[in-house]
Amino acid sequence: MTDVKKTMVAPSILSADFGNLQRDIEMLNASEADWVHLDIMDGVFVPNISFGFPVLEYVNKISTKPLDAHLMIVDPAKFIPEVRNIGAHMMTVHYEACTHLDRTIHQIKEAGMKAGVSLNPHTPEYLLEDIINDIDMVLIMSVNPGYGNQKFIPYSLDKIRRLKEMILRKNANTLIQVDGGVNLETGRQLVDAGTDILVAGSFVFNSADPMKTISELKDL
Repeated sequence: MTDVKKTMVAPSILSADFGNLQRDIEMLNASEADWVHLDIMDGVFVPNISFGFPVLEYVNKISTKPLDAHLMIVDPAKFIPEVRNIGAHMMTVHYEACTHLDRTIHQIKEAGMKAGVSLNPHTPEYLLEDIINDIDMVLIMSVNPGYGNQKFIPYSLDKIRRLKEMILRKNANTLIQVDGGVNLETGRQLVDAGTDILVAGSFVFNSADPMKTISELKDL
């Protein structure tokens, strides 16, 4: 009997307890989480600031899971060496923040990381058609980036379906990740639409049993 492929889950430590960060990272190590999602914000591209590279170096020392770095910053290509040095497995940049996106994708790969591209809610997926075969992952924002605990934007589902169709049509191996308003209800809808990886922050870390919540998301 063939094993059923489980949904990948990447908890966002933006919602972790930074007074007990080691405890929360060790919880993720012991959980079924696939990756640790890092939301890096500059207060310019998005209206908030998160954490800098010294904190992420600390996370890298503790985490046994691959680090999934999502840069919500202007000119993210400048920080490729820093992201590589904190041990990131995946570096995701925003379409809206990159003037020369093709170049940035190849620079990320040359640095030894996988390359992801994120789309804000208003940005259509067809803009990635020419480069979809060069991208390891597309991150669909199902909320407006910059804050946690926002309400899921329903039209994200149609965008994911269209993106999945494009990936299949172009015979690409690109993964689809979704971040924003993910819970068991929206997560089920997202997986049915073609999502491979669910990012969840407050839904995981604010739950009574985060490890159980991660397991439930993986079973969607």
